[in-house]
Amino acid sequence: MQEMQLTDSEIERYSRHILLDEVGGTGQAKLAAARVLVVGAGGLGSPLALYLAAAGVGRIGLVDDDVVELSNLQRQVAHTTQRIGQPKVASAAEAAGAINPGVQLVAHRLRLDAGNVGGLISGYDIVCDGTDNFATRFLLADACHLHARPLVSAAVLRFEAQLSVFRSHLGPPHPCYRCLYPEPPPPGLVPSCAEAGVLGAVTGVAGTLQATEVLKLILGIGELLDQRLLIWDALGARFRTVRLARDPHCLLCGEHGTIRDLSAHGGAALARTPA
Repeated sequence: MQEMQLTDSEIERYSRHILLDEVGGTGQAKLAAARVLVVGAGGLGSPLALYLAAAGVGRIGLVDDDVVELSNLQRQVAHTTQRIGQPKVASAAEAAGAINPGVQLVAHRLRLDAGNVGGLISGYDIVCDGTDNFATRFLLADACHLHARPLVSAAVLRFEAQLSVFRSHLGPPHPCYRCLYPEPPPPGLVPSCAEAGVLGAVTGVAGTLQATEVLKLILGIGELLDQRLLIWDALGARFRTVRLARDPHCLLCGEHGTIRDLSAHGGAALARTPA
């Protein structure tokens, strides 16, 4: 890819990127050409969308069907008190657009289900999971594998965050989400943030780490959290990394896997994303 012709304003805006040997004008052109879908405009999706916009990612899709509530503002930094009651996708798009009006922000106010997820993610290069329910997590993970899209996934609860990048569509040795979690847990076993709470800043760090992995993926630099799970204990101020292996018996990506479409998800939907 040839270096993009930058205007004086763009040179000033992206000057700290351009100074990096790993980015430069060529890398900035890659960012401008990239299309990233952020599912969930809450605690994770807020910093994720803001940093992607600030970095100059050309097209950013935002998926959520919820509205801004007062209880969101402790952690969902894309929203403001004045925008309580507005759709989250509109609020997040307004915040990201205020940072960088040169990027395209597409608001998808909808519930994800087996019928619409494939067509939606097909319009993007990378998918980010910032949701807080297992139905959507598994739906997205299966759809990304079947539609050959990398998935940058993060989860938070109380004082802990987890993050990984899944590219199982590339084949072995890359694992999928189901290699880590074969099936959703029984209802009620794992509490949501709305039930157990979460320190607001933890979602900010996790969403920023997601944005970093997305930018690395677009730029083709560094070591991705592919085949690895990053776990952050905020109270203990400790990061640790666990190796992830592809499960040869995985129902999704295994040699004899039985999941070949999304029919098993039925009405699986993105209800709310309180993370």
